[in-house]
Amino acid sequence: MALLSSPAKAWDEIASKNEERVVLSGFVYPMIGLCGLSEFIGAFIGRDFLPEVFQFALTRCCAVAVSLFGGFFLATSLLKRVNDRWFDWRNEEGEIQVFVGYSLVVTFVLEIISGLFSIFIIHWILQIYTLFVVFEGARRLLKIPEHKLTLYAIVATFIILMSPTMIEFIFNKLSVTLN
Repeated sequence: MALLSSPAKAWDEIASKNEERVVLSGFVYPMIGLCGLSEFIGAFIGRDFLPEVFQFALTRCCAVAVSLFGGFFLATSLLKRVNDRWFDWRNEEGEIQVFVGYSLVVTFVLEIISGLFSIFIIHWILQIYTLFVVFEGARRLLKIPEHKLTLYAIVATFIILMSPTMIEFIFNKLSVTLN
């Protein structure tokens, strides 16, 4: 909640602790589970409990879980490469995982809400707040130099937001094709 209300303070607190060991098991995996559960429950709102609805709910739940799980690791890998190549900034992979995991907080919260309620347009508008969270994280956790900070925040935000979206798109296309 601190990342949503005051990202600068939250990133300072995260930077002062050794979060590399607990970011996955203590934050990312539980949030992915909540997003999947929200999507599963939301599929039944306003519908009868039929086998087709149950199949749809499971498919949606899996799509969200796979996209967020894969998107997290894809974004981590891409940001590691971007840091090494474009910004000549070497970070440990654990540090990048902490950065990406906590930067996905806006996506996680919006996925939980949109799983229960239809907020498609508002969902994408509110994703813009991720830029502010990423900017503060890049500044305080990764310690990106000021002259590269804005460009880095924009590139990192794009990667963090588009990785789960691309994986969900591919998953949905494959599930329709294989169904």
